[in-house]
Amino acid sequence: MKVGIVGAGAVGSACFLSVVMRRSAREVVLVNRDRRRAQGVVTDVQYGSVLLQPIAVRAGDYSDLAGSSVVMVTAGVNEKGGGATDRSDPLGRLRLLEANTAIFQDIIPQIHDVVPDALILVVSDPPDALADVVRMLGHERVLSTGTSLDTLRFRFHLAQRLKVSPSNVEALVLGEHGVSSVFLWSGAQVGGRKVLDLFAQTTATPDKVREELEREVRYANITIIEGIGASQYGIGMVSARLAEMVLRDERAVIPVGSYNAEFGVTLSLPSVVGRDGVNDILEPEMSDGERKGLQRSADAIRAAVSRLNLRQTRSLTT
Repeated sequence: MKVGIVGAGAVGSACFLSVVMRRSAREVVLVNRDRRRAQGVVTDVQYGSVLLQPIAVRAGDYSDLAGSSVVMVTAGVNEKGGGATDRSDPLGRLRLLEANTAIFQDIIPQIHDVVPDALILVVSDPPDALADVVRMLGHERVLSTGTSLDTLRFRFHLAQRLKVSPSNVEALVLGEHGVSSVFLWSGAQVGGRKVLDLFAQTTATPDKVREELEREVRYANITIIEGIGASQYGIGMVSARLAEMVLRDERAVIPVGSYNAEFGVTLSLPSVVGRDGVNDILEPEMSDGERKGLQRSADAIRAAVSRLNLRQTRSLTT
């Protein structure tokens, strides 16, 4: 089982470290435009990996991706560099789409030439719209990390408010990995009890608590960036976990971004993830407001993609 990672910046390095620490694969290769940076990351990690069970790690070129079942793409302009750290900006991460589409037009054909059947996992922001770009470029097997991390953040903050373990919280974030994401409050539960009922019992201002919690989760990335410059470790661990689901054909259920014909874009719904990518989508019960929110989320992604100059997009099939 082999994983390729394209991009050795903060996020790519965190993905690389997570794959190694979790033993997600038997081999992992890190590709970067500056080969020396990739080699530096690999050299640093390989010394610590002596403490772990053997795993083959190396820096490489695109040709070294051969044999990879999953290729994570983390390259591109990040939120800080691309000016996507304003909490009042309605575009959020989507502001990075044009710049990162130009980068993907160079990267994706080189991946496809070597491993046309690999599953590409888009980690770069905005991952959902960029997954649609990957499809437009002719590589069909693609997922985005989607709202998998948003969901974990939601569960974590709910657990803090309710003073329980996050592992005992059932809650989902759907739609876009961005400012239009949808918090599925109607289905959030702890121990079979609805979270909204628990809030009503434990606080005099449940609506205010709900608003504060959504803001904490929705802009967690910016809070992290303000502290360390990049949101990297959480998404690194999530990406490694998603790779495991594919490599081991786990059929695990997690919100992850895949193309949804009903909405016409890539967005996140609870999905059965295995060797073939998304095997099935388990659409949850939603309130009318949540369903409308999901449609607005899809509309935001679609509008962003529609603004791209598709005439400059080089198809792999031509």
